[in-house]
Amino acid sequence: MHTLLTIPKPSIDSYVLKHPHGLAYHLSAWQKAVEAAYGFKCFCLTAGTRGCIRGILPLVHLHPPLMPGALVSLPYCDAAGPLADTPEIEQDLIFSALNLAHTLHIPSVSIRSARPMAGLAPETTVNPGKVRMLLPLPDSADVLMKGLKAKVRSQVKKPFRDGLTVQSGGRNLLEAFYPLFAENMRDLGSPVHAKEWLRQILLRFKNRAVLFIVRMPDRTPAAGGILLCHPRMVSVPWASSLRRYNRWNPNMMLYWAFLKFATDHHYPMFDFGRSTPGEGTYGFKKQWGASPVPLHWANFKPAPGYSNHPLQPLARPVTSTLSGEKEKSLRRYAETAIKRMPLPVFKVFGQIIRKHISL
Repeated sequence: MHTLLTIPKPSIDSYVLKHPHGLAYHLSAWQKAVEAAYGFKCFCLTAGTRGCIRGILPLVHLHPPLMPGALVSLPYCDAAGPLADTPEIEQDLIFSALNLAHTLHIPSVSIRSARPMAGLAPETTVNPGKVRMLLPLPDSADVLMKGLKAKVRSQVKKPFRDGLTVQSGGRNLLEAFYPLFAENMRDLGSPVHAKEWLRQILLRFKNRAVLFIVRMPDRTPAAGGILLCHPRMVSVPWASSLRRYNRWNPNMMLYWAFLKFATDHHYPMFDFGRSTPGEGTYGFKKQWGASPVPLHWANFKPAPGYSNHPLQPLARPVTSTLSGEKEKSLRRYAETAIKRMPLPVFKVFGQIIRKHISL
């Protein structure tokens, strides 16, 4: 086993920024935002020799009140998981997470990674229902535009012709973004994050987080979203547009602004986020040239002396005690109920429940 170290967060971030598989979600800003906005305890396991970092595994203890919950790497995003110099160190970090959970009497460890995990057969961790949509970026926005299909180029240019505008910034745009974000989540039937969570993300990530707003000709916000930047990857954790403005294509303008920003700043890869193959968001992202890449998620049940045995994820992580059809029916009922909520009630509902939902 490699020595577990206590490392200052700036050193951890330096490691993340240099690692070929690092993501913005691995940066300490994500955990700082979790602690500040939602109050959950965070850990970052580190491994190394002679004070030099050779691997990290960030974790959040996500739990409802008075319940043990789970250690998650990491909540509210598609992928984080371990980063390491070697497969052996990566496996040591996963064992250490399981031992930590056992010590703290936490019954579950959930690891979400963008790639297969050391010591585990890829087919045992691949997510069968979700993929990341990734787009390698060219050297310039002009090259990117020319590579789009004619229909997509036309849809991008239409909002510019119609007088819509796009603005980028940070916390100064949060008051414009949050109402449309909340309304869009309500219309999707999904609880919305607290405004404080987004404020903490923008605060903690500093210039690595950029908020975009698309405005109608009368300056009304119609679409918006946040980019998080790592030297090797730009990621979109949240984007929303209002349905009543769909015919003006504000969402196309928003994603073009995302992509132009990324190419102008010479980022090599753009992550559109996770999608379900065959659904509408999958097709939307694919039209930009993005390709599906598997996500690798695994749940583990901690046990004493885990490191003396091969890693073994749960064959089928249990998320509900209900049968498949009953669970789907309950989900549809919940979505319908959420869609009928007045926005002020929906926002309060989201502040209460959203932090306990790990995805």
